[in-house]
Amino acid sequence: MGELARAAGMSRTAFAARFKALVGRPAYDYAIAWRMSLARDALVRDPARSIGQIAFDLGYKSESAFSTAFRREVGMAPRAYRAAAWMRA
Repeated sequence: MGELARAAGMSRTAFAARFKALVGRPAYDYAIAWRMSLARDALVRDPARSIGQIAFDLGYKSESAFSTAFRREVGMAPRAYRAAAWMRA
């Protein structure tokens, strides 16, 4: 968030307050939700792409860290999400 605040010419505190006022949620929460949206799309769109590759492409340093974040935000593991999405299709 520091980089975004600097790019906007604001302090981190002012940026955080302004972001929340405009978007309705903290920047960190928004960023996680956005990354998980990208992850859900990637898991369904390209079944040949490994979960580890998706994790790396989204900026996670390990598949484990990605899987933990995904499970926390989406409510199921990435592999389970991919399987469920393909069964619905």
